[in-house]
Amino acid sequence: MRPAFPSPGMPVLPAHPEFLSAFASGLVNGPLPPGLSAVAADETASRFAVYRNNVAVGLCDALAKRFPVIERLVGPEFFRAMARVFVAAHPPRSPVLIEWGGAFPGFLAGFAPVAGYPYMADVARIEIARGRAYHAADAEPLAADRLMAGAAAPESLILHLHASVQVLHLAHPAVTIWASNQPGAALQAMPSAGPQIALILRDRQFAVPVACIGAGDAALISALQAGQPLLAAAEAAQAADQDHIAQDILVRLMQAGVLISPETAPQKELP
Repeated sequence: MRPAFPSPGMPVLPAHPEFLSAFASGLVNGPLPPGLSAVAADETASRFAVYRNNVAVGLCDALAKRFPVIERLVGPEFFRAMARVFVAAHPPRSPVLIEWGGAFPGFLAGFAPVAGYPYMADVARIEIARGRAYHAADAEPLAADRLMAGAAAPESLILHLHASVQVLHLAHPAVTIWASNQPGAALQAMPSAGPQIALILRDRQFAVPVACIGAGDAALISALQAGQPLLAAAEAAQAADQDHIAQDILVRLMQAGVLISPETAPQKELP
């Protein structure tokens, strides 16, 4: 199949923008794009249908790789059928497929066949965040001696976090569900209901762990990401959890390598 070149008796190929628009529409069950032809003219529609199906299969494969836990939860056959509905409603707008799929959690939340499993949207949010974390730009971890030097004045110490660090406030126990559905994972006691807070980051080994954290840790991280000094962030953490100890989460972030050098961060430099 190829675009038809103008010749006597043949329609003129549409302008490039119009052709692209019609071609994209045709790929999601729209009409056959004008200007296409095959060696045998009566095969044009059937050949384009094969191409349309191949594109749909490829996008379903990409979606399954992006959301492996969702596929495991619903099963491959159901996932493929569901993915086709999603592809038709939310086709990619960019050739970079890592940028595609952000609408999947919202799609799951409104997809009637999985209405009885409301946690799936939160599990999908975790999987999206992990993809973003893995592909976040590199940054130089902060040296421990620089952190210790700045800690003498916590009221003015600005700590920078790597772009991979994300805190997700989830309405369901999605962290536990996600962890229980990893390859080789031991069965975990499943909370019957209730929210969880997920911490997602890319560590020094380029692993992307998912951890359940408390309200205090979440408040401290969010305050640091907002550019607040360490003392103010610690106070925000204690407002969320009066027993919170800031040192524990700071050590955790330091060991993961996500406290980063100010030279690679957009905020002000450390004092």
